Amino acid sequence: MTITRSDVRQAAARIAPFVRRTPVVVLAGAGLGLPHDVVVKLEQLQHSGSFKARGAFNTLLSADVPATGVIAASGGNHGAAVAYAAQRLGHRATIFVPAAAPAAKLERIRRYGADVVAVGRDYAEAHRASVEEETRTGALRVHAYDQPEVVAGQGTVAHELSEQAPDLDTVLIAVGGGGLIAGCASWYTDSLRVVGVEPERAPTLHAARAAGHPVDVEVGGRAADALGARRLGSIAAEVADRYVDDAVLVPDDAIREAQRLLWEELRVLAEPGGATALAALLSGAHVAAAGDRVGVVVCGANLDPASWSVLPETGV
Repeated sequence: MTITRSDVRQAAARIAPFVRRTPVVVLAGAGLGLPHDVVVKLEQLQHSGSFKARGAFNTLLSADVPATGVIAASGGNHGAAVAYAAQRLGHRATIFVPAAAPAAKLERIRRYGADVVAVGRDYAEAHRASVEEETRTGALRVHAYDQPEVVAGQGTVAHELSEQAPDLDTVLIAVGGGGLIAGCASWYTDSLRVVGVEPERAPTLHAARAAGHPVDVEVGGRAADALGARRLGSIAAEVADRYVDDAVLVPDDAIREAQRLLWEELRVLAEPGGATALAALLSGAHVAAAGDRVGVVVCGANLDPASWSVLPETGV
């Protein structure tokens, strides 16, 4: 299950023709009420609206895809990424989603030509249904966060960021099932401080650390559609034990405030899960040491702007 820097480097070369090199900007601390600036990686500008396109492409490009195509379970973002990658590479895709998945995310999956199957109350139930279908059809599975090729692909976010901002001391990364933080921490290893940030109502990494191993948690709250895995992935658990320095929790109000500030300061729309890492700085869940240069990954933007009540005030 170990993911190496070489795995991430090879993934970066493999997927380079198919993904965007997303920009980095410096967000002034004054606008955030912080005594330091923040280096922000705008990964929500990635194809399909989140970092997950990286893992999807790396998985599909690393395997012989059968005629039955690819199959995935997703709360939305992973499904859109797999559907996009499959369409781009000429494969059929079937995506299992919870019945309550956001309409904006389902529409994006369908727009990329995938078959969408809504089943169950949450990601775990959709995943079980996808495994049954995979067994029946022989389609290639693309796990949302607990598959080596997926994790190595997500790690290319850090590979890129390390070139764009080589002098960072700390990087804050949102955690759901743990694929993104596992990939990024596998790239950074001990070269800087990696901090996982989770919603208070979806604490998979926090709970795993407290128990000494991954455990099931109840999930809910503002970012549950993106960060609502019931249990931390086994790869993420292994990597976090070695390379993740801290895991902090943030309330929904701080996530909403992070969304608002990203819009006000950068005119960037971020879904709740995408803004969660920044919320750690705004809420004081993570306080940077004096002189630290801090980076934040904004990892997703798949939301319906009309559903976000802050936006009408701005005339959007």
